Amino acid sequence: MPQDDLPDWLPAWCAEVLGNEPVEVVFERRSISAVYGLRLADGRDVVVKAREDDGRAASCVTAQTRLAERGFPCALPITPPVAVGALAVHAEESRPGGDLLRGDSPDIAVHYAAVFARLMAELTDVTVVPPLPNPRWARWDHTDPGLWPAIDFLDERDQSAVPAYVVDTADRVRKRLLATDLPCVLGHADFEAQNLRWHDVDVWAVHDWDSLAWQPEAALVGAASGTFASASPPTLAPVESSAAFLAAYQDLRGCRFTEEELEIAWAASLWAAAHNARWESLHGDAPVSCDAVRAQAAERLRRAKA
Repeated sequence: MPQDDLPDWLPAWCAEVLGNEPVEVVFERRSISAVYGLRLADGRDVVVKAREDDGRAASCVTAQTRLAERGFPCALPITPPVAVGALAVHAEESRPGGDLLRGDSPDIAVHYAAVFARLMAELTDVTVVPPLPNPRWARWDHTDPGLWPAIDFLDERDQSAVPAYVVDTADRVRKRLLATDLPCVLGHADFEAQNLRWHDVDVWAVHDWDSLAWQPEAALVGAASGTFASASPPTLAPVESSAAFLAAYQDLRGCRFTEEELEIAWAASLWAAAHNARWESLHGDAPVSCDAVRAQAAERLRRAKA
């Protein structure tokens, strides 16, 4: 990305908050957030993240900071979130390198479960204001009318494009999840392969701390057991790999889920896939998640008693 294409506010923000303007754009990525890898005039490499200021950023950055300070493999924030117009903006240290750990086998699932277990253990004594509303793809607990959380750019499309089996799966999953009164905890709600980097099977970095959520532990773990193998496009791990993830997580945390917690985990393992299947259908994308939901929904719903 040419430096001239940076948002007008960004060089001045860097000069004011970080003490130097950027002299090189190392990378730029846009999704829900805009992420800029920058080299500053003093030689430092930093990452600046900007996203809609929905009230979640302060809690997410605080939690990320606590974990980084303890040695958890994630980038250390170097500023709190700062309001820039309608955006919440913060900077963090650059943590480049590492590779994707690809695959969706039970053995790969165990490696991801070990990282998630460590992450959840580290978050247990981090006290922040719950980062609500939860990320839109994990927002089965919304209070909007209808089945799906309100997402304008999806809702304005022709909903008849979404297969009936996707809608039925999402409806059954959401009803099961809403029926629980398990306590909520802080956890990572976008635990996908694309958001982690590894050196062989040693995790090097966990990214996307904007995606923390406040939901029952079993729901967060269940969601991760379904999404851990997703890069692009997202998909759903095989049932046996999700089972391996859930078993390894419990072993590593030294606790056993109750029957209800296991049901909630299996229900949550389907929600993100149903959301992604809806997205594919509404955008005319290849039916990767659609096919996975079609193939796996019955067994996962059975285990969820949904």
